[in-house]
Amino acid sequence: MLTRAVRPALNAGVAASVRPVTAHAANYATLREIEQRLKSIKNIEKITKTMKIVASTKLTRAQKAMTESRTYGQTSNTVFEKAETKPLEDENKKTLIVVASSDKGLCGGIHSGLTRATRRMLEEKPNSDIVVLGEKSKAQLSRSNSKNIVLSFAGVGKDVPTFADAQAIADQISLLPTDYGDIQIMYNRFVNQTSYVPTPLEAFSEEAIANSPQFAQFEIDDEVLSNLREYALANSLYWALAEGHACEQSARRNAMDNASKNAGDMINKFQILYNRTRQAVITGELVEIITGASASEE
Repeated sequence: MLTRAVRPALNAGVAASVRPVTAHAANYATLREIEQRLKSIKNIEKITKTMKIVASTKLTRAQKAMTESRTYGQTSNTVFEKAETKPLEDENKKTLIVVASSDKGLCGGIHSGLTRATRRMLEEKPNSDIVVLGEKSKAQLSRSNSKNIVLSFAGVGKDVPTFADAQAIADQISLLPTDYGDIQIMYNRFVNQTSYVPTPLEAFSEEAIANSPQFAQFEIDDEVLSNLREYALANSLYWALAEGHACEQSARRNAMDNASKNAGDMINKFQILYNRTRQAVITGELVEIITGASASEE
């Protein structure tokens, strides 16, 4: 028989032995996990806000370069409009599609939209060749149209495009062995700071320029025609690259702004969850203390 003095101690020991240790250990672990998750999201928010500021700064420079590049491209287009230049309609000659993408991501669906527009063009002309500027669209097009890619360029989009960059790309395109009847430059046309549209830009072949109805009025010698065609191609490429770069910076700024807002929402939710979980743990500990004290008094 147990004495009355021993019974309270035994009851307290039994209560301690059946105490749900695992549940509270899980609560403490959950608190640590929530705290770590909260810290990670706050770090992500800092990164996205910084990237948004950087993209906003670069967008100003990109828009300035885009305005300058339009002068080059539109001047060439004015010449071809007055000469009434049109693409050659020769079924025996291929079409070359130049996709003006870049190497960088974290800018929404700007590259995938460009790729989808290119695939729609390939549905109409499946035998077309592709030149890809940038690794992003190259990776996407390689999964479905790898056989059409004849040339690609890496290192695109690291900085604001220059005419020298466009000229170097035009030189490499001119060295391709195929005589193309039509050249289409697919690029993102800048509408405003929140929208852009994948748009094809015509870059005429040498034969198409020579066959222009009103080309004779410019009095250009045949020896200079190849140089004119290459210079016009470089102008168009410079325009496409500069405008695409401005669209990319605008899309990245918007993407980072949305990411920062989403991170802020997640921080608020996890903060509420952390507070509630912490309060539940404290309440559970108080209940155990009171229960143990009551058992001891008995």
